[in-house]
Formats: sequence, structure tokens, C-alpha cells
Amino acid sequence: MSGLIGRKIGMTSLFDENGKNIPCTVIEAGPCVVTQVRTIEVDGYKALQLGFDDKTAKSSNKALDGHFKKAGTPAKKKVIEFQEFEDVHKLGDQLTVDLFVEGEFVDVSAISKGKGFQGVVKRHGFAGVGQATHGQHNRLRAPGSIGAASYPARVFKGMRMAGRMGGDKVKVENLRVLKVVPEKNLLVVKGCVPGHKNAYVIIQK
Repeated sequence: MSGLIGRKIGMTSLFDENGKNIPCTVIEAGPCVVTQVRTIEVDGYKALQLGFDDKTAKSSNKALDGHFKKAGTPAKKKVIEFQEFEDVHKLGDQLTVDLFVEGEFVDVSAISKGKGFQGVVKRHGFAGVGQATHGQHNRLRAPGSIGAASYPARVFKGMRMAGRMGGDKVKVENLRVLKVVPEKNLLVVKGCVPGHKNAYVIIQK
């Protein structure tokens, strides 16, 4: 599926033709360079490997430099493969935000913000237990019972409990493209996308 690698710039809002205020996310989409072309004859499947965001020479190595030199581009920080690309491209081609048009729908995936160790109310949406009366003073956000004592005398796997939250790969589907700004490689999509500011995101048609 056709797509690009980008960087989340931040959120803003736009007004539509009816005067409604629409929350949206601004993404720097591309330009991406085709750094490898996978073929069925050589690799067993068809795909395009795209690279985004130049690395400094200090943070690269000879193996990476040799790989990217074939495409005639400096080493890249982010490299992603896209299978079933709609258009045919060759090594070294540059793909820009012109790949998308206003009004179409895209899927955006990224690593979500890390929240650290969180309780069950924030992590799983528990309501909290009981009321704050009758001597209860510190159990408002507790999980309650996590299993019976004598039988099965253990806690089942998958029990929703407190723990580390965030830092997962999340995909948000069917976000409408509100605006494309080719001269600045900007893509504006409706709603929010996962990740912190300046996080790498993958945009797919």
C-alpha cells in the first residue's frame, strides 16, 4: 500500500466551509527516497524501502553508507518498507507529499507516548471502587478483587492490573486529509495521531 514516512509537527485547528472548528494534526510528510527495491525474483516479495531524515556522518557506519550510496543519498535515520506500492519506482527516486490529495483517507501509525507506571483507572478505564465514606480513605482507585483465594488460588493470565502504559505501536485509521502544502511538505489530517511532537509516523493510503 502506498505511503510515506513523516514527522509529527503538532496539532492545530481549521475552519471548514460551514464555519465548524475541526481539530487536526500537521505532519511533515517526506520527502522520502527509495533506498531499496524488493522483487519476487530476489527477495520473494515485492516492496519499496523508503528512507527519511538524514543522519549525520558521525552517527552512521560504513555498512549503512554503502547501502544508501547505491541510491545516491546520505544515510537515513528512519527506514520503512511499504508492500503493494501502487506506482512503480526505481532506486533513488524521491517521493513527496504530492502522493496524497485533499479529501482522501489515510491510516497513520506511530509509537504512542510513554506514560510510565499507571494504575488501573488510567490504564484500563476502571471506575474506582465504592464511595468515600464508612471509613474508606485510600481505596478509591484500587482494582478490587483480582481472583478467588481457595480456588483457583492464583491470578489468571491477562488480568488487567497496574503497570507500564504507552510506548506501543498504534495505528489510527481513516483520517481525512484536510490540506496538502507541497512547497513545505506538509500534510494536515483531521483528528489526532499517536506519538509525541517530532515523532516519526507512517502514513498509508
